[in-house]
Amino acid sequence: MKATPLSIEGAWLFEPTTFADHRGSFTAPFQGPAFRDALGFDLTVAQTNQSVSARGVVRGVHYADVPPGQAKYLYVAAGAVRDVVVDLRVGSPTFGRVEAVDLDAASMRAVYLSEGLGHAFQALADTTVVGYLCSTSYTPAAEHGISPLDPALALPWAEGVEPVLSDKDRGAPTLDEALAAGALPTWESCRARLAELRG
Repeated sequence: MKATPLSIEGAWLFEPTTFADHRGSFTAPFQGPAFRDALGFDLTVAQTNQSVSARGVVRGVHYADVPPGQAKYLYVAAGAVRDVVVDLRVGSPTFGRVEAVDLDAASMRAVYLSEGLGHAFQALADTTVVGYLCSTSYTPAAEHGISPLDPALALPWAEGVEPVLSDKDRGAPTLDEALAAGALPTWESCRARLAELRG
């Protein structure tokens, strides 16, 4: 498995090998040893999630309070997505930076996002299935969002695909509004969490 850091610290792209024969194919989208070699610690999985989305559906931008935060490892089991990472960590050298990666079931590429990073995706095909490995369980009071249509962020959603949002995501604050409200994680708290994980 190939592991490549993205331009936002704490975000990684993982590319597994797919083995195909006359029966079909087999892929291991998450591999613990490869993850540990890349990041220096093991991924604790407290909860697994799976979403099914119609073409155009946008989920996010979501993040959790740090500490403890919620790291995510995501891959596409069916269909395809435009996956987006947003650096929401106040004080980070790349605060406000956006990076997009296209993921699909054919390649089984995966993205890892460390605590404090915002995450969103847009489904590019009907019945797109995304699997998530989450480092902590879902805690409603600690979960937050940024508007995926924030004009200042200008997230790179697919051209010609109308975004379909939940009421909650449509009503989420902009990045500037969340910053002014003191609702974003800090670079210091996220660095402290990483040091704790690496022991």
